[in-house]
Amino acid sequence: MRHEFNEPASGGQFLMSVGEPDFTRYFFRDREQKFNALVWNRGKSQVLTLDEIRVNLPENTVAALNVSHSFRLERSEDAVIWQFNREFYCILTHDAEVSCSGLLFYGWREAMPIVLDEKERRSLGLLAQVFAEEFETRDNIQGEMLRVLLKRLIIKMTRLVKLQSPAGTLSTADLDTVRQFNLLVENNFKKLHLVQDYAELMFKSPKTLSNLFSKHSEKSPVQIIADRLFLEAKRLILYTDKSAGEIGFELGFEEAAHFSRFFRKMAHVTPTEFKRSLNVEKKAMDQ
Repeated sequence: MRHEFNEPASGGQFLMSVGEPDFTRYFFRDREQKFNALVWNRGKSQVLTLDEIRVNLPENTVAALNVSHSFRLERSEDAVIWQFNREFYCILTHDAEVSCSGLLFYGWREAMPIVLDEKERRSLGLLAQVFAEEFETRDNIQGEMLRVLLKRLIIKMTRLVKLQSPAGTLSTADLDTVRQFNLLVENNFKKLHLVQDYAELMFKSPKTLSNLFSKHSEKSPVQIIADRLFLEAKRLILYTDKSAGEIGFELGFEEAAHFSRFFRKMAHVTPTEFKRSLNVEKKAMDQ
C-alpha cells in the first residue's frame, strides 16, 4: 500500500510505502523526486541494491538513505519505506529539533543498518500504524500531524545511531563538529577536494579534524572526501551518458588525466574499463 501527502502551496511531499512490491527509486532518472528515505526491513535478511552495489539489509533493521541514492530491494513487499522532500520537512532548517544532519543522513555511516531490538521493533510497528491512520485523516492539520510523527521517527533513529556507533561516546561539541564536516563535504565535494579547504571553513586545523575522526570512524577526513567524489563518479558513469572528461570536469578536476588517475586509484580500473565491465555484467544478467 502506498500513502501520499502533498502540499500544493509549498511543494511538500511525504510518502509511506507498506509492503509495496517492486519498489525502486532512481535519482538520476527522476531528478525532481528528491526524497530522503528511511527503509525498514520487517522480513528476513534481504539484499538492498544501493547505486548498483548489493549490500545486506538484515531482518528488523532500518537504512537511512539520502536524496541522491538510487535503490531497490530484493523483497520490497517486506519493507516499510518513508520518503520526504525538503519542502515537507527540511532536516537542515530544523536541525535543532532532530540533530540528524551529518549523522543519520549525510554521515560517515551512510546506509549502515540501524538494528532494532524487540522493544524498538514493537515501537516502530505501532508508530507505522499511527502513520497509516494519519494519512487517512483528511483535515486542515493533517500536514502538521504527519510532520510531528516524522520528527518522532527521525529522532528515534538518530538516538539509535548514537547508541550503536562510536558517535555516542563523543561530546556534544565534537559530535557537532563531525556533523558539520560531513555536511560541508556533501555540499562542496565537487569544488573542494582538500581537508585544508574544509578546515578553513570550520576555523579549525586539518590535524584537529584528523584527530577527532580517528576517535570514532574508520575513515579519515581525506578518505571521506575521496569516497564522496568516487561515489558521485560511479553514479555519473552508471546513470548518465557523460564521458570521463565531462564527469571529471563536473567533479572539479582541472584535467581529465587527473580524474582518470583518481578513479584508477579508487577502483583499480579506468573509468572506461569500469563502464565496460558494467555493460558486460548487464548483458549477462539480461540473458
